[in-house]
Amino acid sequence: MADRRRRPAARPARPPRPDRGAGWTGREFEVTVGPVAHGGHCVARHEGRVVFVRHALPGERVVVRVTEDRQPGYCRADAVEVLEAAADRVERPCPHSGPGRCGGCDWQHVSWEGQRRLKADVVREQLTRLGGLDAADPVLAGLAVEALPGGPLRWRSRARFAVGRDGVPGLRRHRSHDVHVLDDCPITVEPAARAVLSRRWPGAGTVDVAVDSAGTVTTTRLDRRGVPTSTRVLRAGDDVPAEPAGRAGRHAAGRDWEVEGTGFWQVHEAAADALVGAVSALAGVRPGETVLDLYAGAGLLGGALAPGVGESGRVVCVEADAEACAAAEVNLGDLPQAEVWQGEVDAEGLTGLLEELGGVPDVVVLDPPRAGAGAAVSRVLAGTGARAVVYVACDPASLGRDVAAFTGAGYRLAALRAFDAFPMTAHVECVALLVPAP
Repeated sequence: MADRRRRPAARPARPPRPDRGAGWTGREFEVTVGPVAHGGHCVARHEGRVVFVRHALPGERVVVRVTEDRQPGYCRADAVEVLEAAADRVERPCPHSGPGRCGGCDWQHVSWEGQRRLKADVVREQLTRLGGLDAADPVLAGLAVEALPGGPLRWRSRARFAVGRDGVPGLRRHRSHDVHVLDDCPITVEPAARAVLSRRWPGAGTVDVAVDSAGTVTTTRLDRRGVPTSTRVLRAGDDVPAEPAGRAGRHAAGRDWEVEGTGFWQVHEAAADALVGAVSALAGVRPGETVLDLYAGAGLLGGALAPGVGESGRVVCVEADAEACAAAEVNLGDLPQAEVWQGEVDAEGLTGLLEELGGVPDVVVLDPPRAGAGAAVSRVLAGTGARAVVYVACDPASLGRDVAAFTGAGYRLAALRAFDAFPMTAHVECVALLVPAP
């Protein structure tokens, strides 16, 4: 009997898919470099695809080698040959910098002045694209990234070095787990670099190091899970460990501060004073006011603002980390108007904290981690109606997103300053003033 089952009609052959760049990794080609982008690279295009290029400058003609193919959208590449150089290109001061080598710096090939111009461009782009601001806004149009004292090298007083399986320290290559072995790190202060890079660290995954204002060096060994296993303290000018490890001393804003040895403090030795000055000027606190200091750390910003509110005022410092809170209690012990509250800064906790305060803060200061405060926290803060919100940001993209949340809740960006607190890298520190919109 004949097979009466209906056979499906033959389908026309599919046209071949367009080449989305499969196999571009390792490929080399010439591009003309476009504008700088957030993250330490510039944007170029080749055969209809976006190419994020490191070790280049806007306007240059370079040969790139693709290091990562994120098909179908874009790829990443290193500039391996410069055909037409930009005026801001210089010889790298660090011999470990360059394609395929240490990934710790982004702009070693750029003059210091050129680095600051690039960073200003990035801040403006992030606040227009993510923050929804007008590029013609005078706050953005007039922005210049300010240099800090000391030059572009030997500014880093706190660092984390990676350790290879052989116990030899260094820094990781860009977007890699591979450790590039170092004999020195020219952006790190010399005692800190020497304390880590002059010896082996068997069994360690990373080593944290910090140098305090007195020159005391503290190193903390962490295992490959990131768990601290030992701490070593070297007194200033002494290669002999001094135990037990205690808090490190810092000096800023005319006061001495205690911080856990490798605990959070501004990395650049001049950054704390610069940020305190900017925050104080923008906050303009008055006697009798209430200041809410979020992500307060060891109390630097809240402690600097406390004298301005006087004995009739109040400064509430909120910090999640127990060790930082303990340091803040010591640091602010002579300021009766300052309080330290331990707790996470999230929308729910912040709402409860505001209820417990029993009043609206006049000024809010926040210095969140790189991810920013987030839209929910930003909306809660905008809901207080505080006359001034001073936002310290180490990431312009996070700042842009949070500014958008504030502006959507009735605030406006009234002032902005930016500081080159991380020379040779793509990072920049910003201080923004947000006020209720008229």
